[in-house]
Amino acid sequence: MTPEARSHLVKRRAVELGFDRAGITTLDPVPHADALRHWLAEGMAGTMTYMQRQAGRRLEPHRILPGATRAVVLLKHYTYVDPPRRPGTGRVARYARGRDYHRALTGPLDDLVHYVISLGGGDVLARHYVDHGPVPERELAQRAGLGWIGKNTMLIDPGGGSYTFLATVLTNLDLATDPPFEADRCGSCRLCLDACPTNAFREERVLDSRRCISYLTIEHRDEIPEERWPLMDHWVFGCDICQEVCPWNTRFARETADDLLEYDPQLAALDLDQLQHISDEEFDRRFGRTALERAGAQGMRRNARIAVTNATRDATCPTPPRP
Repeated sequence: MTPEARSHLVKRRAVELGFDRAGITTLDPVPHADALRHWLAEGMAGTMTYMQRQAGRRLEPHRILPGATRAVVLLKHYTYVDPPRRPGTGRVARYARGRDYHRALTGPLDDLVHYVISLGGGDVLARHYVDHGPVPERELAQRAGLGWIGKNTMLIDPGGGSYTFLATVLTNLDLATDPPFEADRCGSCRLCLDACPTNAFREERVLDSRRCISYLTIEHRDEIPEERWPLMDHWVFGCDICQEVCPWNTRFARETADDLLEYDPQLAALDLDQLQHISDEEFDRRFGRTALERAGAQGMRRNARIAVTNATRDATCPTPPRP
């Protein structure tokens, strides 16, 4: 069987397993090494110290799984319509409104790994990753022809927008690769940059995590500086603002129809009073199967208190200026 035939079969099987698109690329070094080193040196990773530890393998992805030469990059869309805003509730980013995507995608990825191995016999190496480990997923996705990296640092699929999960299967199976997506279709648009309430973008494609609402509500474990609070609005987990305004989402994103991600509409808006007083045990019972587990009960109580403070302030004060 030729490498081209194997690639066709792998991509077809990926779609059969529930992924929307698949592309294949090499594990050559990424071309933006200096940019990553500068981003880390400037402290823009915040408290995400794992980014520093993983930097070498992110820059040279062939080191992630020794012996691997190919990345099968997989794209899964998620898009959900926002329910009407209700007073006293906190907003949750769209990607977290269902089963934790790491767990939801594990089954299909296991199946795809077994399929890849079956195409090459006993000497084939294959392992899957989904938003964990040092895999530079967006760069690999662009090189695999799945889209381009937008000014808000998100991968944009020209046929479906940026509401996507990315996963990879690294392997040594000889697979034909896809041409990279070379075009930058953002053009002169700055909607995502200008919409960010915290001015988290230093410049195009440079995100200062320390200002990002998603980072503050999920990754940041300590108390959030009070000067950031008014700009966080009612977000209690993540933020979709830079994606909501993107023309590629408003034109092409379509509501997710399958059940793989187990969408739960009740996760779109959480009762702030309940959330700021939730016990650790109740949090685990209600949200242990979701991505909200990443922030933990303590982090979500903190986020809820900030959202309640903002709601009170909104009732008496105008919107604060951005920094």
